Amino acid sequence: MEQTKKGILLVNLGTPEDPSRGAVYRYLKEFLLDKRVIDYNWFLRNFLVRGIIAPFRSKPSSEAYQELWTDKGSPLKYHGVAVTEMVQDVLGDEYQVVLAMRYQTPSIRKGLEHFKKMNIKDIVVFPMFPQYASASTGSVFEEVMDFYRKELVIPSLRWVQSYHDHPLLVEAFAENSKKFNLDDYDHFIFSFHGLPERHLKNACENNHCIVAKDCCATMSAKNHMCYGAQSHGTAYAIADKLGIKREDMTIAFQSRLGKEVWMTPYTIDVLKECAENGRKKILVFSPAFVADCLETTVEIGEEYKEEFLEWGGEQLDYVESLNDHPKWIEAIVDLVK
Repeated sequence: MEQTKKGILLVNLGTPEDPSRGAVYRYLKEFLLDKRVIDYNWFLRNFLVRGIIAPFRSKPSSEAYQELWTDKGSPLKYHGVAVTEMVQDVLGDEYQVVLAMRYQTPSIRKGLEHFKKMNIKDIVVFPMFPQYASASTGSVFEEVMDFYRKELVIPSLRWVQSYHDHPLLVEAFAENSKKFNLDDYDHFIFSFHGLPERHLKNACENNHCIVAKDCCATMSAKNHMCYGAQSHGTAYAIADKLGIKREDMTIAFQSRLGKEVWMTPYTIDVLKECAENGRKKILVFSPAFVADCLETTVEIGEEYKEEFLEWGGEQLDYVESLNDHPKWIEAIVDLVK
């Protein structure tokens, strides 16, 4: 019997097709209507997204995307294309590597349909999120399962669930930081995309989450799948690789939406406190993102930097995401094989 290829589906979050307000509106609507992202009941979620968030946020978000956009388009997408091609080159002809986005294009369904046409029966789903969260990795898995829900023949599926402390991932972030002289900085911030605290509590099955202060700081059997604990694990692994002491670093969370309590401390509050306490030179890592995007290039690199300088800070630098770093490619290959 002829041996078929193995399929590798690399999935990132997504990006608007272009930086226009209409395209951003469509992206925000699809993204925020996902019940794993805004986990309110159907009526309230639709009212908030269609009636308030997408209409009002699409204009400022469009302006931010216009700052981010390049001649090649969205960095998240063109870095994703580059990574896909590089992983394909390493894995060779026995594999078919496809890039997909959870929201907008290229879609997960299009990728899976491609595998179906090629008669691929062995598939690895690789979400490009180092730390597991229901709103990211969980949503990717649900979309894949929904595609196969009515299929009579379901292929062999393997899920790469999380890889928050993979040695090659840690090395890649560490190498990117060496473009800077670490001795020049007063403090280091590891800024992760935030989640509502409610998400963490709902995902916790053993009454461990946010019961004690700093419960995410130490990973155990009770919280090893917690986004907060995995974020701490990533930050500590990078810091240890670089010799950064715990007292010289802060783990914080960015990109809060709405008024409910999200994971704390908020990155912007940490930056203000640093400026007030005489920590004038800050280096920021954002290891929840494997490709530079709106949250890294614009939110940290421009908006947070501007605020920090206004508060009396002197220098804020950002360690770029993995993008197409060779060690990141090695990490993906290692995990899928």
